[in-house]
Amino acid sequence: MSPAVGKSTAGIIGTQPRISARQCRVNLQNPGPNVPDGDGGYTQTWVDLSPPNAWVHIETALREGEREAASAVITTVRRTVRMPFHPQVTSQTRILYLGRILHVDKVENVEERNVELVLTCEEVTP
Repeated sequence: MSPAVGKSTAGIIGTQPRISARQCRVNLQNPGPNVPDGDGGYTQTWVDLSPPNAWVHIETALREGEREAASAVITTVRRTVRMPFHPQVTSQTRILYLGRILHVDKVENVEERNVELVLTCEEVTP
């Protein structure tokens, strides 16, 4: 049976999600150098990756949790993010999306093909 007209199967090893499945444009950052804060401590800076933006798919929460810190309850939500491969994304990367910050905990290079990453992230919610 021949492939459908206009659809070539030559060179296809695996499938890749359609770009329309990645509807969230995010900014990616890694930790930068520490900057003195003037009180004897340091402030963490963040540096955009190169390229800094990507289209991703943010999946629904895996689980929610609560913890108490400094007399306040902090709620965290676990999320899975699927995105095209980016060589600078690590477990130290953070994702900025519409005022939200997702901290990457785990990076999976799907099939070790450098095509797609699946990230497990934690988002702190108010």
